[in-house]
Amino acid sequence: MKAKFLIIIGVLALLVFYGISVNNSLISAEEEVNSAWAQVENQYQRRADLIPNLVNTVRGAADFESETLQEVIEARSRATSVNIDANDLSNPQAFQQFQEAQGQLSGALSRLLVTVERYPQLQANQNFRDLQAQLEGTENRISTERMRFNEAAQAYNTRIRRFPASIIASIGGFEQKEYFQAEQGAEQAPEVDFSN
Repeated sequence: MKAKFLIIIGVLALLVFYGISVNNSLISAEEEVNSAWAQVENQYQRRADLIPNLVNTVRGAADFESETLQEVIEARSRATSVNIDANDLSNPQAFQQFQEAQGQLSGALSRLLVTVERYPQLQANQNFRDLQAQLEGTENRISTERMRFNEAAQAYNTRIRRFPASIIASIGGFEQKEYFQAEQGAEQAPEVDFSN
């Protein structure tokens, strides 16, 4: 009888230690997702910080289309007003709203840079070229950090869905994280027209 009791206590102790170990590994995986998210936000903030300098350089160097500049300014304002906390990464609506605001800003910046092509004196401006290079570098960094975030989210989501960790994940309240996805129409190649 005493041996059975010791075996049961031993098994229960192993299960408790296993549960603690799984819970700790899930916390580590979730923190990796949060860290990757912080890097995404860091790059978006860098872009938002560059935009006023870019707009002022463009505005000062050319009699530029005010509508295009206003569109960039408004898109930046919307993008910086839509924030998502690391705790909201499981909320598809909040994540989608954040992604749409950032996509609108990317689109406005793309239109600005295309419009600049018509202004050779602006393209020759060293400040503009420097800002444009920084902005292009930032866009590449954003893409890289989004990819890293998706990889961390995928590893975390896989981990919380696998048995037996899924049991501990449901008890601990671990929820799946959203992924960045391609923007609408990204599957179609842009049309390039040099006839103008």
